[in-house]
Amino acid sequence: MRTDHQWDHLLSLLQEMRSAVIAYSGGVDSALLLRAAAEVLGAGLIAVTADSATYPPGELEHARSFARTLGVRHRVIAGQELDHEAFVRNGPDRCYHCKRELYGRLRQLADIEGIAHVLDGTNADDLQDHRPGRRAACELGVRSPLAEAGMRKADIRALARKLGLPSWDKPSLACLSSRIPYGTRITPALLGTIHAAEEAVRGLGFGQVRVRHHGDTARIEVEAASFGRLLDGDAAGRVVSALRGLGYTYVCLDLEGYRSGSMNEVLAKQGPEAQGA
Repeated sequence: MRTDHQWDHLLSLLQEMRSAVIAYSGGVDSALLLRAAAEVLGAGLIAVTADSATYPPGELEHARSFARTLGVRHRVIAGQELDHEAFVRNGPDRCYHCKRELYGRLRQLADIEGIAHVLDGTNADDLQDHRPGRRAACELGVRSPLAEAGMRKADIRALARKLGLPSWDKPSLACLSSRIPYGTRITPALLGTIHAAEEAVRGLGFGQVRVRHHGDTARIEVEAASFGRLLDGDAAGRVVSALRGLGYTYVCLDLEGYRSGSMNEVLAKQGPEAQGA
């Protein structure tokens, strides 16, 4: 099977590395990478999770719990991206500044511990999107074994399910900053509002949710198959009420449905210069 071959390839890549520091968010990608690394690296592995206002509250404990089940060394550091003006001003290169800060700290830890490699959970699908963080990874020599093994998101979920990882069907939870249009400053208060808005929608039984912030308008993305449930009179009314309570005047459903990186669609119209390329 394709995924069996990919799994063997992943284990082989990791075994050749001998030791690694892994940027571990707790999502299915980095969880699968951590599971594989725990199998072949043993004491030569350190998982590091950044605790930050840019990620949904509660994710840290899930990350800790899974790391404990694997028996790996797990360190939690405070995310510092909101201390950097280049990140807060939210240009198209926002992710570069975030990853440069994070990977730089992981590289320092690896050097102190005598570990040769820093790894992240980038998969093959991620390489097709606008990902300025990849430039930071290249500059600091961060490797992405899942992508190197040719693993796409569907492959990762299939393997995670086969291995019994609790996150195999966990909805993707990207940085909350990805809900904010480029050029709109990122603040802890705005991140909190977006998280609360998404929780209001998830609380009605919707799994994959994005609430994109456009000033006084909230643009909701759910999977197309869920449109009917969301537009039901009771559900729609409850969502509108909750989001207006958070300060939004208009509450809209995006008829294209959920898709990763929809805030980047405007960049495709503006060309490489707008993307910070």
